[in-house]
Amino acid sequence: MSKPYIDKTGKVAINLPFYDASDFQEGLARIRFRGWGYIDKTGQTVINQQFDEAWGFQEGLARIKLGRKYGYIDSTGQIVIKPQFGEAEDFQEGLARIRIHAEYGEHGYIDKTGKMAIEPQFGEAWSFQEGLARIRLGDKCGYIDKTGKTITKLQFDRPWNFQEGLAIIRIRDKYGYIDKTGQMVIEPQFDAAGDFQEGLAWIELAGKLGRIDKSGKIVSEPQFGEAEGFQEELAGIRLHGKYGYIDKTGKIVSEPRFDKAEDFQEGLARIRLGNKWGYIDRTGKIAIKPQFDEAGFFN
Repeated sequence: MSKPYIDKTGKVAINLPFYDASDFQEGLARIRFRGWGYIDKTGQTVINQQFDEAWGFQEGLARIKLGRKYGYIDSTGQIVIKPQFGEAEDFQEGLARIRIHAEYGEHGYIDKTGKMAIEPQFGEAWSFQEGLARIRLGDKCGYIDKTGKTITKLQFDRPWNFQEGLAIIRIRDKYGYIDKTGQMVIEPQFDAAGDFQEGLAWIELAGKLGRIDKSGKIVSEPQFGEAEGFQEELAGIRLHGKYGYIDKTGKIVSEPRFDKAEDFQEGLARIRLGNKWGYIDRTGKIAIKPQFDEAGFFN
């Protein structure tokens, strides 16, 4: 079985027999034939297929699994944190969430040497983002800093990660936003809400999606059936069953004509026409004609 990689002209750049393959992260892509290993952008194997499971590189380390335990390797394939955890996540902002046992126990965080940075003590925990991480103690959630200190009250049923200084929270059935002190800056008033990206966030009112700025002001009236976050100044939307793109004023810059549309990355976005995937440029022009059964992001 082959899972080829293409360049931005649509030309096949790597075509080797993999059972599975992923997007490139930090210059390497994980691939599987017998076990999991990694290739570079020339297609050369740089880390042998030796792991039972493997994930993308993040902050110089990749999570791997041998047997039932998780550990971490560096970009040469050397194990730098031996497989010892029942649960583990990727490193983010220098720390990774772990749990010693897979089936039970509390969550904590390790640093890149494998040393416990925040002792396991949380019923649930999430990765750090913008210096803070969500945690759950009992039936309420709050946020901790990298010392493990709780910096907001444990008061939320379900909070989200901070993005651009604000985090979504839900109170009863309405959504709003808090700042990093835990202060409410946009009152819960929306039926659903998304993270801020490039200064704007999507919100839902009466079944339609629009955009707000960081003051909570609606800058694009709710009118879309679906909406993605802004990436490279454009956001995917669905209108009348088809997908296109808007700019930050809410103006449609690529008419809804695709059966699916994804975020822009490195100037190109994945789109689907019928059952085939291709790529468009920022003007909406087809850059690589739809011809693939599957397609990833350019990295």
